[in-house]
Amino acid sequence: MKKILTFFSYLFHPIFIPVYAALIYFFWNDSHFSNPQKYFVLFQIVVITILLPILLFFVLRTAGKVDSVMVSDVSQRKIPLVIQCLLTILILQKSITLAHFPEFYFFFLGGLLSTVLALVFVFFKTKASLHMLAISTLTVFVIGLSIHNQTQNSYMIALLVLMNGVVASSRLEMKAHTNKELVIGFLLGVLPQLLLLRFWL
Repeated sequence: MKKILTFFSYLFHPIFIPVYAALIYFFWNDSHFSNPQKYFVLFQIVVITILLPILLFFVLRTAGKVDSVMVSDVSQRKIPLVIQCLLTILILQKSITLAHFPEFYFFFLGGLLSTVLALVFVFFKTKASLHMLAISTLTVFVIGLSIHNQTQNSYMIALLVLMNGVVASSRLEMKAHTNKELVIGFLLGVLPQLLLLRFWL
């Protein structure tokens, strides 16, 4: 069981969530975008949210600023979170613009707000679960898309709700977080998305 939960902890690592969101977004909006447009945006998201963070992680680890991919030490989270904020701003300015992808724009904007809040908590020596922040953000976004597009996606939503529980269990099993840190991460992910729903629903 521990190995299974650990697998889900890596599967739903925060750096993968934007790609999952992109695949869901473009699948549900298939008729609105051409294939070249979808592939190009997806490529940009993979580069900016996965490849660049991995490269920067190795740089930070070599410099002794982080010790693991999970960045479990709260004191080591400042630089990665600042980098995440800058990369998200880059996406919002150059790739996922309000004019072309309004729903997806607000997903990333909500993610940016969540990351900023997580960074603020770091300065108060409080560690929020970034895994819970990410999976809960994705869940609210998918629920919003379902309402916005007036589609029945109950199975996907149910699966994501279940994955919130699985990810929380995996983080507890790995002794990466306390219950309080999981709740903080969940709220930091959910609240900005809920606040921004009114702008695109």
